[in-house]
Amino acid sequence: MNPQKTYTVDEAQKKLENYCAYQERCHKEVRSKLMEMRMIPQVVDTIIVHLITHNFLNEERFAKSFVRGKFRIKKWGKVRLVRELKFRDVSKYSIDTALQEIDLDDYFDTLDALVQKRIDQVTEKNIYKKKKKIADYLLYRGWESHLIYEKINEHL
Repeated sequence: MNPQKTYTVDEAQKKLENYCAYQERCHKEVRSKLMEMRMIPQVVDTIIVHLITHNFLNEERFAKSFVRGKFRIKKWGKVRLVRELKFRDVSKYSIDTALQEIDLDDYFDTLDALVQKRIDQVTEKNIYKKKKKIADYLLYRGWESHLIYEKINEHL
């Protein structure tokens, strides 16, 4: 039998400071981490307030870094980015601010490159099936449907 470690408020606070300093975190992640540590709700609120006041936890900063990273590395579109941020309980204001981090020229260039890359990958002979496969791939990645179909028709 393995008894779970208990933490004092100061220990938990230090642990969460390190947790937030390592990488940007959203409030939901921090709250669930504290619940895993079996902290009582009053202490959870106290620690979260401490982290916010000492700038370890900042929702807007998290949203901006999340959007930049997922767009640049995973090539996600705005629809997917918004959905993922809402899933993490990020406020609408922070989401709107974060989406402004994406340069529109980069956004359209990335979509163009993804469409071209996918056209080269899909070996389907039937043009309609090929368009559908390309569109499904891009819709999954969170790109806007009107932009997808515009680009596909431009390329095929």
